[in-house]
Amino acid sequence: MKQSMVKVIAVTGGKGGVGKTNVSLNMAVGMAQQGQRVLVLDADLGLANVDVMLGLRVRRNLSHVLAGQCDLDDILVEGPAGIKIVPATSGTRNMVELSPAEHAGLIRAFSSMQEDFDVLIIDTAAGISDMVLSFSRAAQDVVLVVCDEPTSITDAYALVKVLSREHQVFRFKVIANMVRTMREGQVLFNKLTKVTDRFLDVALELAAIVPYDENLRKGVRRQQLVIEAFPRSPSSLAFKALAHRAARWPVSGQPGGHLEFFIEQLVQQPTTYKGVANE
Repeated sequence: MKQSMVKVIAVTGGKGGVGKTNVSLNMAVGMAQQGQRVLVLDADLGLANVDVMLGLRVRRNLSHVLAGQCDLDDILVEGPAGIKIVPATSGTRNMVELSPAEHAGLIRAFSSMQEDFDVLIIDTAAGISDMVLSFSRAAQDVVLVVCDEPTSITDAYALVKVLSREHQVFRFKVIANMVRTMREGQVLFNKLTKVTDRFLDVALELAAIVPYDENLRKGVRRQQLVIEAFPRSPSSLAFKALAHRAARWPVSGQPGGHLEFFIEQLVQQPTTYKGVANE
């Protein structure tokens, strides 16, 4: 990869159904509309869905790269606004279960990419599996998507707890998603910070409040992103504001700012997660 400094953002949330993929893709398109060169990695290696959400036809995916059948550049597919997507494998082993040879191959695949990118957005799987922890720990910014459901808050807290206590991730950017009002979004954020402030040594920042929007659901049914299909709708405006903000998050000048270092972090650090004790 010719360019060394890349902003790496992991979008996660602990629980499924909170809107991680919609956040990832709409933020990616919003940043691309501002002139950023954006690469999206579908990191749900068991149940890939980025290509399905966008109605894209994918012939080859990450498994073909790891098998040595092609380069990473060969599997990239173009999405809305010119974003590029790395399609995930489906029904295969987790990334952290790859062999040493496959680890080395993955590092080579990313470091030898011919295209330049400013931003890598990782759409993680649900839950707190080793794979989710690995992607989140290796990213520069962890975006935590939560909605106003008890299980969403509980699972988000569990993810923050494991990442902070076992992997030294202490800063999180929170998106209050699918809320009825701005006030409801702030209350949701306050619910989460109330418990994290009490039990954990972490810093949470409210990065965006995204309102519930029927236009987003219409877009999903059409396999279109709301930010393009309904650019003036409430959720689109929130995603555009988030993208504007995210584009200005600083890129680390330390080794973590290098995409190659991100991949090395991802595949070389074994996780130790065994379970989360209740507080």
